Formats: sequence, structure tokens, C-alpha cells
Amino acid sequence: MLLTGGNRNDVTQLLPLLDAIPPVHGRVGRPRRRPDSLFADRGYDHDVYRDQVRACGIVPAIARCGTLHGTGLGTYHWGVERSFAWLHGFQRLRIRWERRADIHGAFLKLACCLITHRQLRALR
Repeated sequence: MLLTGGNRNDVTQLLPLLDAIPPVHGRVGRPRRRPDSLFADRGYDHDVYRDQVRACGIVPAIARCGTLHGTGLGTYHWGVERSFAWLHGFQRLRIRWERRADIHGAFLKLACCLITHRQLRALR
């Protein structure tokens, strides 16, 4: 799990995030470690980041500031925001009190389990 301070820019963790992708199993042969393409919003709009992603063998599809993004990126933006809102429903996650990342990660996983349990219970 990648964990940084709340005042850090997301783009600083772009390459560590790509490196943290686990192997995708299921097909015969060597498991894939890299995706074919990367979709990102306008917060990653800089040629330096596009070049870094290309150097990893990934085709960047990053929206440019001031233009429409033809891939429909951002159409389902609310899904991610809704998930963050559910996680912020837990006060312990809203403000990070724990100094140790492993304890914070444990609370995050527990919150995800509780959210999933609530969603499954609502389906009954």
C-alpha cells in the first residue's frame, strides 16, 4: 500500500504506483506486470509524466488542460468520489491519527470490509 502525507501531490506517486501493480495471472505464460495504457485526468497533464509512462512501455491517455478528452475519462468520476465519502464516514480514517502506516492500512481494510458488508446486506 502506498501511503503519503495528505498535502502531497498525487503525481509524485505515479511511478511507484505503476511499480506496485501485482502480476496478473490467468493466462499461460509469464504473468503481465504492466497495463497496456494508463488513463489519467488533467492533474497529470505534463510531458514529463507522459515520457515517464512511455518509458515503462505504457501508452499514456492523459487529458490535456483546456481540451475535451475523447476517451470519456471523467464520465464515471462520481464512483471514486462516492467511495472516498464512504471511507470518510469512519472518523478514524477521515483524520489520520495513527503514525504507523500498517495500522492505518489495517483500519482502511476493516472499513472496506464494513462497507462491503453493508452493501451486501442492502441487496437482501
